[in-house]
Amino acid sequence: MGDYEVIVFTGDRSSASTFNKVYIKLVGTDGASERTHLWSCVPSFYRGAVSHFIVSCQKSLGQLVLIELDKERHTLVPNKAWYPAKVHVTSPEGESYFFPVYQWISDSNTHYFREGAARTLIEDKHRFLGQYSREKELVQRQEVYSWDKQGIAHFKADSLLSLPYDIRFSLTKTAEMIYTGATGLGKLGLMGLLQSNKFTCLEDIYNLLNVHKTQVSEYVYKNWKEDTFFGYQFLNGTNPMLIERCEKLPENFPVSDKMVFSNSQHHLADEIEKGHIFLCDYKLLDGVEPNIISGKQQYLTAPLVLLWKNDEDELLPVAIQLKQNPGEDNPIFYPSDSEYDWLMAKTFVRSANFNLYELNAHLLRTHLLAEIFAVSLLRNIPMVHPLYKLLIPHTRFTLNINFLARKRLISKGGSFDKFTSSGAEGALTILKRSLPSVTYSSLCIPDDITERGLTHVPNFYYRDDGLRLWEIIHRFVRSILTFYYKDDADVQRDTELQNWIKEIFENGFNSIESTGIPQKFSTVAETVKFVTMVMFTCSAQHSAINSGQYDFGGWMPNSPTTLELPPPTKKGTTNEKTMLEMFPSVGTTVNAMATVWLLSKQSSDQVLLGQYPEKHFTERFPVLKIKEFQEELRKLSEDIKSRNSGLDLPYTYLDPDVVENSVSI
Repeated sequence: MGDYEVIVFTGDRSSASTFNKVYIKLVGTDGASERTHLWSCVPSFYRGAVSHFIVSCQKSLGQLVLIELDKERHTLVPNKAWYPAKVHVTSPEGESYFFPVYQWISDSNTHYFREGAARTLIEDKHRFLGQYSREKELVQRQEVYSWDKQGIAHFKADSLLSLPYDIRFSLTKTAEMIYTGATGLGKLGLMGLLQSNKFTCLEDIYNLLNVHKTQVSEYVYKNWKEDTFFGYQFLNGTNPMLIERCEKLPENFPVSDKMVFSNSQHHLADEIEKGHIFLCDYKLLDGVEPNIISGKQQYLTAPLVLLWKNDEDELLPVAIQLKQNPGEDNPIFYPSDSEYDWLMAKTFVRSANFNLYELNAHLLRTHLLAEIFAVSLLRNIPMVHPLYKLLIPHTRFTLNINFLARKRLISKGGSFDKFTSSGAEGALTILKRSLPSVTYSSLCIPDDITERGLTHVPNFYYRDDGLRLWEIIHRFVRSILTFYYKDDADVQRDTELQNWIKEIFENGFNSIESTGIPQKFSTVAETVKFVTMVMFTCSAQHSAINSGQYDFGGWMPNSPTTLELPPPTKKGTTNEKTMLEMFPSVGTTVNAMATVWLLSKQSSDQVLLGQYPEKHFTERFPVLKIKEFQEELRKLSEDIKSRNSGLDLPYTYLDPDVVENSVSI
């Protein structure tokens, strides 16, 4: 006879409690206990509870390998989902075992949880028990997490309530999103009611900005007309992913050397040779059918923008063509044109930029990719696997926010239909066109910066902070994975790992080899790089693209979501009045501002990069490496804050103090 002390920790989160009957079974190398009711004379499984029980066995179970948990409803008590955090078991011999759970149990099925030490399939010592529990777990998960291959592959769900408990928003996040959305739209809507349908002066627009003003949005308001700020945003604004070094002028962009450098002190050919000329090409927007909002036609262009790094290390626009095909009705605009001709051209660029980056850089390259990584992880990697322990924090709330995006943001009649020139139909077109541009190298910031020729561009804080973050994440991932994979053969033989990358390649990238996405892993090094990319995409990259939406778009003229006049076919036709007529209506602006305000707000229960409130790793080595990872992030944060103290406009979006672990908003 031996008594096992069992301590059950119920999670400290909203609605974690249950009054249902909870049962446990201990499984070891030498046998298993009976399925035992964890009974107490007082309620045991309430939020944050630490509950002690004894499980008696006729003989020693040997080394504990797993536990089985299930629950049954009392006759008079309704079924209630329960959130156990972990279970600690002490054997009669005094051995301690930790079983991470961190999952909702909402049904009466048996759920299997392995002892906390991470094990790849190859190194799992308890071959039969290990294999059995892994297979049972994955069979259950694959029934829950299936692919929907309509359009871009994603998690299949019928409704918000059909989402599994484990991927749903917390009660805190749900309440805060509802409150932020309601108050944001309410306050902005009230201001909009006090105005006519069209803005009559810039002061009317500023009144809306005052509802939710940030330090950056105030700076944008004061500097949006400046060429230096226009250029700055291609490096450190919401879309640092488009600009590239120009090695040869596009044939459809017949820029005049004389018009670009009218003082003859510089020449285009020389500046291109020096690496001082850069191009932003919005060709993916060419031919996209513009939206109609409230019966009024909207307009979207596909501009080409030429920029020059001057001797003061400023990045300045020197030529803008608003449509792809050159012609007499498609003039090229220069800084030497009239104030409003030039400002109008820049405004069309900024509007095109909003429509492209929201769908390409933001939705596709962070949200939808993060979902691909998450669904494949949940389908193919068991909890005991080190890859699961490493990546599960980077999936938090992603499937929930993406479900909402598909249903309420880019769907027909959704938010995009109400305030963007691309609209719902155009959004799908842009997403489909953008897919081939999502290559492996473009997702890895060191490779991407090199390919775009941006290694030596000055004042490029997205690059500087992003490369340091990439290296910190890479060192952390390498230390963890090399602890479990001793050589390349271990990687090649791990079928769970291989199934993970296989489903990513097939479902996320349509089995297109030219994307460069691995179809399988052959070495530890390539596994480390890919996992680094996943962590970077889900955390740092999303923060860089998402967090500044309201900062740069709160002042609407800097980032109009749509425009209500067509691009001019000749110069000299634009003035302040036509600019105001060109801007979106008050109602459209209110809808846009409320949405980007909501999508820029982080919840109070956010989990930042490097924070691990759920203790999936239990061994000493990975726990030590997590602490080292956190220390490196803390040092980077200090360095970024120190640099920012000397900048007129601080770049904060890759400061680890604001980078969330996952795509959750």
